[in-house]
Amino acid sequence: MPRIPSTQALRALECFSRHGTVWAAADELNLTRSAVSHQLRMLERDLGFPLFNRVGTRIELTIRGRAYAIDVRRALSVIAGSAARNAGHGLSGGLTISCTPGFAATWLCTKIQRFRTTCPDVALTIVTPRRLDDVSNPGVDLFIAFGEGNMPDVEVELLQEVEFTPLISPILLNRLGGLQEPADVLRADLLHLASRDDWLDWILLAGLPEDTANSGIVFADMNLVYAAAMNAQGIAMGDEFICHEAMESGHLIRPFDLTIKSPKSYYLAIPPEKADIATVCAFRRWILDELPG
Repeated sequence: MPRIPSTQALRALECFSRHGTVWAAADELNLTRSAVSHQLRMLERDLGFPLFNRVGTRIELTIRGRAYAIDVRRALSVIAGSAARNAGHGLSGGLTISCTPGFAATWLCTKIQRFRTTCPDVALTIVTPRRLDDVSNPGVDLFIAFGEGNMPDVEVELLQEVEFTPLISPILLNRLGGLQEPADVLRADLLHLASRDDWLDWILLAGLPEDTANSGIVFADMNLVYAAAMNAQGIAMGDEFICHEAMESGHLIRPFDLTIKSPKSYYLAIPPEKADIATVCAFRRWILDELPG
């Protein structure tokens, strides 16, 4: 039987294949960049076929390298699933959940103690992905992802559809003297997530000029958008599900009934090899019961 490469080298390859850079892989694995580079060089040498193309100072996976990395990801996921199934007894052991930052901060983290009450011996780890629809991390047992539902190599179940609408703090609303019509949103900064596309559909639905969506501030994270909105720095295009409690408490106000349905939704995604793990099944039942019908 051919010698099996080291697990650390395989993890380095799998992580590099997801992120595309050595520094990002090193950050996730908590290693130095030189350590990750060394693992990748040794793996390529041990396998005897090229995994990478060198492009200047960068490296990228070859076709064979990408195919091998996919196989490695599946193998690591199977190993992790087997370990979870055989760890302890009953509902003990670990459960790692990948959750989008907004969902984690404003919904999951406000209710997770209820799951802990029902499963006190489960050691929970909650991580956030680099992309909202990323379901590729083999160390994760289940994913709460935001996307269009076409997620590869996982069993996908709809958790929550999403509608967007402008949301404003009562302080800013009073400062502006109220918002009487959709065009009044342009009297304040528009707060955008990642790009300026989030406001565009609402702007067009409201009959406003398309280029008015280009004003305002762009943030890299949803939590930053909502923090700015609640501190009267501008108007957010808000996810009504994520912002439900802020709206109920009066920290954010919906000034108009005009909403747009997002083409993306929140999904529960579970690797098939982990679908029958007791802790995964327990969390799935819990979150489906907790979510509004």
